Amino acid sequence: MARKKPAVKPGAKDAAREKLKWETARELGLDDDLANPGEELTVREAGKIGGNMVKKLVRAGEKALEEEDNDPGPESKNLR
Repeated sequence: MARKKPAVKPGAKDAAREKLKWETARELGLDDDLANPGEELTVREAGKIGGNMVKKLVRAGEKALEEEDNDPGPESKNLR
């Protein structure tokens, strides 16, 4: 039987994505550009932020899959 995904609060994904964006911009030294609403990011700056966000998400997904593979889960306990 497949595991159910935990319920996610409305807006939680947006908040997490926003947090990741600011964290990534800060690491790249672009948070000051992102903070000033009158200024716009260049395509290059936005691409750097977005590309690094994707890298982080891929790493997190790979880690989650690795942990899932290493965790026998309740199904395998019943088989013993």
